[in-house]
Amino acid sequence: MKLSFAKMHGCGNDYIYFDCFHQKIEDPAGLSRNLSRQHFGIGGDGIILIGPSDTADAQMRIFNKDGSEGKMCGNGIRCTAKFLYDTGLVPKETMTIDTLSGIKTLRLSVKDGKTELVTVDMGPAEFRPEKIPVLIPGSEVIGSLLEVGGKERRITCVSMGNPHCVIFGDDPDTIDLEREGTAVAASPIFPEGVNVEFIHLAGRNTLKMRVWERGSGETLACGTGACAAACAAVRNGLCEKGEEILVHLTGGDLRIRMTDETVWMTGGATLVFTGEVEI
Repeated sequence: MKLSFAKMHGCGNDYIYFDCFHQKIEDPAGLSRNLSRQHFGIGGDGIILIGPSDTADAQMRIFNKDGSEGKMCGNGIRCTAKFLYDTGLVPKETMTIDTLSGIKTLRLSVKDGKTELVTVDMGPAEFRPEKIPVLIPGSEVIGSLLEVGGKERRITCVSMGNPHCVIFGDDPDTIDLEREGTAVAASPIFPEGVNVEFIHLAGRNTLKMRVWERGSGETLACGTGACAAACAAVRNGLCEKGEEILVHLTGGDLRIRMTDETVWMTGGATLVFTGEVEI
């Protein structure tokens, strides 16, 4: 059986995209594990299935490289919007996409019939511990101490439809990300796992970030993580609410704006190549 796919990335966060309007995917978890391997498959952070929805213009399902299903991916949903518009499946410059974290509205910036930038209404940030979830008492986890492996860290926990643990400190390039990220993510206070963002305040409303994603390890970018980092920075008094916050990720830049009602994310989406894979 042959399947058509598109390889796309947002700030280097790359997935293999499948049009499920016109083809059926069997065992998406196994497919993601097999195809995401860099040297033995197509390579990527996982696969994304794009198909019809009864409640939105389209549906997006995300499977990480370990086969686990994700609820939301900020970089992935921008690429999904570009795929839908550029292929003519959804010829709208404002569209809705159904995810496991709810329906998201996206606004596309189009030039010569191709999508260049996408702004996503990511919904409001959630700080209540039981909604993240994180097993720390209180109404919020803002700058709380967490001891892991004999080392204390101050963490801020937030959900953007998936759980995030944000840690502010020195230049994240100096961190052993695999060791530090794994240690924090393995803490029993995160019953569903967690994405871990290491953040440095690089200037006014400017953040530098590296991320350890559950199910994938280090990725070059994480859209929901950039949103979580910006919101955590606002709540810790490091950045300004209502103003654009520039987040430098390893794979590129995203622009985030947190308001009382929602979080806006703007960034690019790139088609790398298309092809067919025999299963």
